[in-house]
Amino acid sequence: MEHDFEAYACSIVRGGTSKGLFFKANELPEPGETRDRIILRLLGSPDVRQIDGLGGANSLTSKVAIVGPCARPDADVDYTFGQVSVDKPKIDWQGNCGNLTSAVGVFAVNQNLVGVEEPETIVRIFNTNTFKIIHVRVPVRNGKAEATGNFSIHGVPGSGPRIEVQFFDPAGGVTGKLLPTGKAKDLVDLGERGKFTISIVDAVTPVVYMRAEELGLTGTELPTEVEAMPKVLALMEAVRSKAAELSGIVEKAEEATEKSPAYPKIGFVTSPKDYTNPDGKKIPASGVDLVARLGSMQKMHRAYMIGGAVSTGAASLIPGTVVWDALSDRAKADGRTLVIGHPYGPMEVGMESEGEDIRKVTVFRTARVLMDGVAYLPSDALPDGKKE
Repeated sequence: MEHDFEAYACSIVRGGTSKGLFFKANELPEPGETRDRIILRLLGSPDVRQIDGLGGANSLTSKVAIVGPCARPDADVDYTFGQVSVDKPKIDWQGNCGNLTSAVGVFAVNQNLVGVEEPETIVRIFNTNTFKIIHVRVPVRNGKAEATGNFSIHGVPGSGPRIEVQFFDPAGGVTGKLLPTGKAKDLVDLGERGKFTISIVDAVTPVVYMRAEELGLTGTELPTEVEAMPKVLALMEAVRSKAAELSGIVEKAEEATEKSPAYPKIGFVTSPKDYTNPDGKKIPASGVDLVARLGSMQKMHRAYMIGGAVSTGAASLIPGTVVWDALSDRAKADGRTLVIGHPYGPMEVGMESEGEDIRKVTVFRTARVLMDGVAYLPSDALPDGKKE
């Protein structure tokens, strides 16, 4: 008996402050329109609520990861990331999600895509978006990724096992250059809307950094507060679009929102200040090296992207960037660790560099599988009505 739906084995996995829909590579068609159409329909896009799909109605929870065996000798699995638009029928395949990368390690262990060792398995990942190698150290017990532990990260309730994520040679993840314009700072002139000092730094993920004060902000605003300022959001998108042109991601700034909504990311920074997080907890200036907020897909990130954190860590090593200007004296002198004050609290980033080369950036996350199962797709959602 034929069914009027198609079934796709998948998992929903949280990695850091993001979560996404995970597939083994052999579960989906080859890259192209059909694959995109399947993923969009399964997530429920385009629809601001994603009510008829598995997406969570914002950019942090509307993501896809495709994981399969890797033919390279220096990696165990290939990992392809897609940022799925919530309200548009578009998937941006240009960059990587650092938060979900931690979940790739967990998924690879649980799906037997790697040889498992206890008490820790190192999953060597080749990210096909950025052509970079990443190592994820996954705590393992009884052949599966640990689900409990006492490590916690700001922005995620409770605690879990500590997962170490190491990004090797992260420079130029999307544009091919650490400084896509060749400069530590650039000036964006928007005419009557003002002139803005920016730094574009591409390490895993390209990020446009602005000075909070030039946006009329203190820098300690929470994401929900910024999203209640449509003029500020529009200004940030205008600057991001111009930066996309300057960095070669699009030919014309006017095309950026449509053709490259996810990259570059954009954010603003300020020097260390006291602030209050969304849970009402006071975050002291003495506990951070700068205060930073990031945006993605024309919205503010509720916590902080890991790809963005790698970029911020790299930017903190480059004298003259907007990030460098905002740093504490401790961070400038240290050059090996950076504590970012994101909306929920401090996040530590470790850096290893040799001269001007950034060798490795390390962050720590928690991740766990939320669901393993089957997602159903109406057959009429596919071009020929059948799963390939």
